[in-house]
Amino acid sequence: MKTTLLKSEAYTRSPWKNGGGVFTDIADAHRAGSPVKDWDSLLWRFASTPIVAPGPFSYMPGIDRLQMVVGGRGLVLKSPTQDFDEREPFTTVRFTGETEIVTALESGPVEVVNLMARRGAAEIALLALREPGERQLPAGTHLVYAAHGDCQIRLDGEDFSISHEDTLKVELTGASTVALVAGLAVLASIRIVS
Repeated sequence: MKTTLLKSEAYTRSPWKNGGGVFTDIADAHRAGSPVKDWDSLLWRFASTPIVAPGPFSYMPGIDRLQMVVGGRGLVLKSPTQDFDEREPFTTVRFTGETEIVTALESGPVEVVNLMARRGAAEIALLALREPGERQLPAGTHLVYAAHGDCQIRLDGEDFSISHEDTLKVELTGASTVALVAGLAVLASIRIVS
């Protein structure tokens, strides 16, 4: 197990693909040997972003997306075929980058986290750790993000404190266990498959 604390002051910023806003890039991975780290070389990305006004989402062919509101409430993603209900914070929705989406804000601006992965290259999961208790982690990369104040977790019996908006990056070559000890955390999990 390898752990790395990612500090919020070291996060970088990048524009949305459609230019309509700015991501705070928390962690990502690109194809090995890619001359440029761009959308075409992206394997996965975990980022946060404010949504302050209704508008369209970026068109991202070949990308699978998971999203969760971590600040504010009342977000609905509207597509021609269905709505993705994120009115309650810490609810995960899954959609493809090809889906035409326009946001609806029922109660003002929100802050969201996004976990994106190139389809076929990685499997992803995103969930909120709100209740103390142990859960299994498979081999892969796991990001524990302190989205709502400070939090404390236990990894294989070792305690880690994570300050608000910092992230603990956990790289596992085998299965492990994580338990929320205090606070609230968002767990993003990535397993490279090709």
